[in-house]
Amino acid sequence: MLTEFEIETIVANGLNSLPLTDKRVLVLIPDHTRTMPLPLFFRLITKHLLPRVRAIDFLVALGTHPPMSDEALLRLVGLTVEEKAAQYPDVRLINHAWKDPDALVSIGTIPANEIADISHGLLIQDVPVRLNQLILDYDELLVCGPVFPHEVAGFSGGNKYFFPGIAGPDIIDFTHWLGALITSYDIIGTIDTPVRRVIDRAAAFIPRSRHALCSVITHEGVEGVFFGLPEEAWRAAATLSAQVHVRYVEKPYRQILSVMPAMYDEIWVGAKGMYKMEPVVADGGELIIYAPHIKEISVVHGAIIRQVGYHVRDYFVKQWDQFKHLPWGVLAHSTHLRGIGTYDAEHAIEHPRVQVTLATGISREVCEQVNLGYRDPATIDPGEWMKRDDPDLLVVPRAGEYLYRLRKAAA
Repeated sequence: MLTEFEIETIVANGLNSLPLTDKRVLVLIPDHTRTMPLPLFFRLITKHLLPRVRAIDFLVALGTHPPMSDEALLRLVGLTVEEKAAQYPDVRLINHAWKDPDALVSIGTIPANEIADISHGLLIQDVPVRLNQLILDYDELLVCGPVFPHEVAGFSGGNKYFFPGIAGPDIIDFTHWLGALITSYDIIGTIDTPVRRVIDRAAAFIPRSRHALCSVITHEGVEGVFFGLPEEAWRAAATLSAQVHVRYVEKPYRQILSVMPAMYDEIWVGAKGMYKMEPVVADGGELIIYAPHIKEISVVHGAIIRQVGYHVRDYFVKQWDQFKHLPWGVLAHSTHLRGIGTYDAEHAIEHPRVQVTLATGISREVCEQVNLGYRDPATIDPGEWMKRDDPDLLVVPRAGEYLYRLRKAAA
């Protein structure tokens, strides 16, 4: 683990290597659904930049997550109202507005022939590249975020803080659906993916200097911090993440209980309890997402998810005309949570590989409406389940960040 002194040394050396005197700097940071000591990084970045730069602001790379309140933004960076006013009066904390056309600017288009090449023919279309127009108000864009195995891009972090972090809906939907076509099962925990290549290609359009502080965070602390161009810092962090964020087991389990921490406050993000465990659920087994605190499927996308439900990829692909008008990012989320499986279009029969059950604050009626299993969370005591002598049961405390894989599959 790195000490705070070692972390500061990396941050300071990296920032001091950039010609930022009298420049305006925009820092892209994660929201509360990502684990990292953001208050520490906020203090270090401001400590080493405020004396040199003309301005420094922080933009939360929400993607399509709900905007954070003023109080939540302050908690995110570890400040009280009084500290903010006294020590950082000119530093702004800003939410990304992905759905507001007036908040976005077009910076280019990835042509269809490139997309066909990158996606190996899975998709062939022009992809408009739009970002939060605030990027044009700054001289330097600094990504500051953690890297973990990720269900859409393979690993999170790096240029992903631009796309989908502060992007418009076009490329958000496109990259998520591309990942869904490949399937989370195949893409998660892979460094080189078509989705990452699309993201990096889109980032090449950004007309500003870009650098990144990519961190690798475990439950024990900060394992590593890497500074440099976003592509380089991210790759170094992803290489380390592949070593420390993947846990190998000897066999698949018939039943897995994913105990979700409070930072996952809706199924939209709490579904990581499925993504990270899917590779080690036995065929025909059950994955239970245990999160009594979760009351919503999605604040932003819930209405569409209730309309569509959760299904395997081929359910959509084989009925594409019925679904192609809906936001592709929502369809992607649907397939990621339901997992891999097959769909018999002739007989309209869906065959998911595993059963996904919610033991949350979401009612049985809603679970059934969206094609998921239901279990009353009051019937589950995670502590008692962990004591069971059952070789077919795996209980995962604080699920959602570590990826589980079969050792034989890895070999």
